[in-house]
Amino acid sequence: MSETLHIEPPGEPLPGRGRSWVVWMGAATILIALVVVMWPGSPHPGPRIREAHLPFGFAEQAYAPNLLIENLMPSRAENFLNQEVTIFNGRITNAGGTPVSNVEITMEFSDEMNQIILRESRVLFAAQTVPLAAGERRDFEISFEHIPPSWNIQKPAVYISGILLTSRKE
Repeated sequence: MSETLHIEPPGEPLPGRGRSWVVWMGAATILIALVVVMWPGSPHPGPRIREAHLPFGFAEQAYAPNLLIENLMPSRAENFLNQEVTIFNGRITNAGGTPVSNVEITMEFSDEMNQIILRESRVLFAAQTVPLAAGERRDFEISFEHIPPSWNIQKPAVYISGILLTSRKE
């Protein structure tokens, strides 16, 4: 019997032993990462909802009755992705004596059983907007892309949930 010794040159893989182990290790790493991210109770990555709210301490709460939300009217439109968007146009009046840099309102949407199905807070003015002077009225617009289908199509409850008071008078 004659035995043949076969010597492979360096750098060439053995027949049937390619770099498939690298692919398998990469797939296993991705699978483990997906399990960690999707595990129930783990924080999900994605768009962050604005968590910082405007101040609403004693001074702001005392001033809130001076801010009147009026003429809140809903309408529907389509965004550039052909999704239906619900838009609320309204007017805020500063009936007090202090200018206000910004106002945060909270809107609560209810279902047919008057249970709250959506509660969202939004600021009314852009960051660099001129403060709302004493006695001034200003129109605003808030849009919602995802109101649950169980919404009873009634006017949502709206209340002031934050105020940024201005020290300077206009």
